[in-house]
Amino acid sequence: MTGGVSYDTSQYVAVLLRHWREQRGYSVRELARRAGVGYVTVVRIENDQISPTVAMLEKLAKALGITARDFFPSERRVKSKGKGRRR
Repeated sequence: MTGGVSYDTSQYVAVLLRHWREQRGYSVRELARRAGVGYVTVVRIENDQISPTVAMLEKLAKALGITARDFFPSERRVKSKGKGRRR
């Protein structure tokens, strides 16, 4: 999706947020309404002016029908499958 361009995490989130919003045919205002967040907040995230909190990502993801994990490239995900867990 990124066409070989290197993105930092906030840029990646911005690109994906806009991609998924447009793919679903939502305007910025519609996504903000569905997520229960401010319109300006969505604009600022999409323009990489602010980095969303995890709670914000969860709200946006739910409104888009995805998970918050989907905002991060798979090669950056930590595979925990029982490794390194403390008891």
